[in-house]
Amino acid sequence: MPRPSRQTRAPPPSSRTPTANVHTPSPLARSHNISASTESSIREAFLLFATSDDDEGISEEDLFSHSLPSKSLKPALKALGITKLTRASLQDLLDAADPEDTGTIDYETFVGVAALKLGARDEGDKQGEVDEAFRLFLGEGRGEDVITMATLKRVATVLKEDVDEKVLRDMILEANGGKGVRVGVGREQFGEVMRRAGVLR
Repeated sequence: MPRPSRQTRAPPPSSRTPTANVHTPSPLARSHNISASTESSIREAFLLFATSDDDEGISEEDLFSHSLPSKSLKPALKALGITKLTRASLQDLLDAADPEDTGTIDYETFVGVAALKLGARDEGDKQGEVDEAFRLFLGEGRGEDVITMATLKRVATVLKEDVDEKVLRDMILEANGGKGVRVGVGREQFGEVMRRAGVLR
């Protein structure tokens, strides 16, 4: 009667290969102030357009030893949703990413360029939110460019809120740094209020 085969024991925990935590930003990601998720998207874009002599493509372990053709910078950024690139701005990026005009961009440099553009796009989105909220406060077709006491009273009436006039005055003075109730609150000051309140980050 044949003896049952012995089961192979799993190696002790200390000898196992550690599994990367996809939720923890790498040192490279932290240096560019991006999340692990954002770095993952950037890495995928790089792998999509980077050159390789191997028909099977580039593994993630080989990222730092391969490069992106400079001519592929625009489509790689486009893959990340960065589409608003003028010819001049693209040339500026190429000059920064490939100053020696070698025709290639390494992974670390691409991460830096992509992080810069994604950050600028996100900031633009936030500014768009500020502009939209500011317009809602002012109301359409009123020709106003600052939030005044009259603006806040009108908003309070629309919201059916009974707000004491002193509270409204204090709100304006806090928002514009005590420059006066008549001065009102401009777009930039309104944006700062939204950021301090945690509406924008």
